[in-house]
Amino acid sequence: MAAPPNAIESPLKSTESSASPVIVFDNVSIAFEDKTILDGISFQLARGETKAIFGIAGSGKSTILKLTLGLLKPDAGHIHVLGEDVTQMSEESLFELRRKIGMVFQESALFDSLTVRENVAFRLMEEHDLSEDEIERRVRESLSFVELEHTVDMFPSELSGGMRRRVAIARAIVTQPEILLYDSPTGGLDPVTSTTIVELIVKQRDVSRTSSLLVTHRLQDAFVMATHYFDRKSNKMLPLPPGARGEVPMGFLILRDGKIIFDGGVHELSVSKDEYIREFIS
Repeated sequence: MAAPPNAIESPLKSTESSASPVIVFDNVSIAFEDKTILDGISFQLARGETKAIFGIAGSGKSTILKLTLGLLKPDAGHIHVLGEDVTQMSEESLFELRRKIGMVFQESALFDSLTVRENVAFRLMEEHDLSEDEIERRVRESLSFVELEHTVDMFPSELSGGMRRRVAIARAIVTQPEILLYDSPTGGLDPVTSTTIVELIVKQRDVSRTSSLLVTHRLQDAFVMATHYFDRKSNKMLPLPPGARGEVPMGFLILRDGKIIFDGGVHELSVSKDEYIREFIS
């Protein structure tokens, strides 16, 4: 059997930086018209951690991502991202902060009129002062990571749904972000293709150790992520030994009626006595 996750070689930046959470929600509330979406929620995302967010439709999962990016302002509370209070930042300052965040949107959100190369390079050309050679190198490196380098001159219409989602991941990681946000990355995909996307997310998690928030409607995807690791020698996602935990932290956040009713690991989730959680994960 391949070596377990403690053989992965990608150390965190420093002991000091790893001690500081990259995202902190502190008593955050937001409502739209008369409907409360989030009601005084608090949680943290540790550096290098991946946290999956669950809840029924309209529970505020995607709202958390928009608040993290500063696209929405909360009615109450504070949100710190990479040490900055996004609730107090100007739009210009938020633009600089967003350079450090990669986003994988629902349904990929690629530009139909641009080639794969142009889609992946878009943020590099818009936001970074890089040479054409450096942009090309990074684009090909990112496409190679998702095993789609051969699509560089193709258009989104020529790709399958799964391939478009993989290009979206390449576009999100090409800027080498400190944080990745995934909004339903497997939504609308068949089970086989979904597994391919989950494997790429696990690869990014274990090889690059990028701090990530993952919104998903598929509890199975997150359970696979929590019980598997990416082995660099075989270039495959492999199951953890029974009872083992991955070296890179993986957490679960469950929302209900505007509140967080669970924030913990897969083991704690699997043994929860809460009736709603038991029904949710069954």
